[in-house]
Amino acid sequence: MNKVYCYTKSCVPKERKKDTFYFELFSVPEDKSVSDGHVGNGLLKELRRSKICPTVEAFDFVILAMSVVAADRAVLRKNSPDGWTRQIELTTFLHEPEKWERVKEKLEWVLRFLSGDFWSLNLESLPESLLMRDEYPMHKQDCVCLLSGGMDSLVGAIDLHESGKNPLLVSQVVRGDAEHQKEYAAVLGDNNLCQWSCYVNREGSLENSTRARSIIFFAFALLASCGISNLPNKQKEIFVPENGFISLNIPLDPLRMGSLSTKTTHPIYMKILQEIWNDVGINVKLELPYRYKTKGEVLQECKNQDLMKRLIMGTTSCGKYNRHGYRHCGVCIPCLVRRASFLKAQIKDQTERGYCTANIKFSPSPDTAAAAMAVTQYEKYGIESLISGELSFADGQEREKYVSVFERGLCEIRDLLKEEGVL
Repeated sequence: MNKVYCYTKSCVPKERKKDTFYFELFSVPEDKSVSDGHVGNGLLKELRRSKICPTVEAFDFVILAMSVVAADRAVLRKNSPDGWTRQIELTTFLHEPEKWERVKEKLEWVLRFLSGDFWSLNLESLPESLLMRDEYPMHKQDCVCLLSGGMDSLVGAIDLHESGKNPLLVSQVVRGDAEHQKEYAAVLGDNNLCQWSCYVNREGSLENSTRARSIIFFAFALLASCGISNLPNKQKEIFVPENGFISLNIPLDPLRMGSLSTKTTHPIYMKILQEIWNDVGINVKLELPYRYKTKGEVLQECKNQDLMKRLIMGTTSCGKYNRHGYRHCGVCIPCLVRRASFLKAQIKDQTERGYCTANIKFSPSPDTAAAAMAVTQYEKYGIESLISGELSFADGQEREKYVSVFERGLCEIRDLLKEEGVL
């Protein structure tokens, strides 16, 4: 069992155990003799700068999310018996631990689903409140929208704006995306961007698979929702613009089963997260407007084509963007989906800084090979041969919609591979 202990300044541990990773939340440890890590340093200042005062439930969820992200980075998968699956015992401190104890099993289950690991949560009571006492006027925005710097989130923000809504945009600061996030927000209004960071710092190696990373993005969105007013008799809304093909992330290769494929906006994850929020009294609704659309359809149906085409080339899709000097590799699954979406929407692909591998035909990429094999299997045996049990969570009409969006998304990739001479 890998143990991770996350604490605040008010509950610094008196001693350190050798088998435990320690992280201080929201600040850097004052005792320089210890090698504790820290996470979220500066977030409280960023909240004040954004003039947002969180509720106790939102703050506790942020503490949970930051602790999860710290544990996800601290425990190396290569040290696990199978080289991947970890057992993580996480201790953290909350304002209202008894409230979260009631949903602890759901939390542990959803973390298992998200990261592929076995989680055990110990929820302790904070000795001192971290709640901000500042009072700020509510922001003029009427909903929250995730703005990652990717294609779907840009179109999502544009579509909300064009439909008459006024979204408060939430970004997680990522090197290579930060300036574009500001640019996209600026064309849609003023003072409409919460751009926050959850920087994890500790001595030694950090795990790079980060399957649990999306939980902090939703925590930030929840924080932002505390800054907008409730509409009469309605829940606050958080829009999560992600196309259905990527959300499902059905493996195109048997080697990418389970948690080897990311599940950052998977319908199961979204459903359980919503249930957890409901159970602890968080009156906020997660909305996935593109869950039955492919990426190509998201581009095709954008409500402001001129604005979308002007900005879309600076968006980021690649899963290896940082590793390639802030360029798209061109041949991973997200890059193939990106390139296929431009083809579907009949938009000339002029992605900023281009692709590391422009010619897909001669690429040795295993992802490109997996996509080609999946298309071949689909054409020979039908779409159900690829789906297997991946949609067992959905019934009836909903399953049909998921099958359809997966099939249409795969056909977009097929058309790209044929256009490029791979097939």
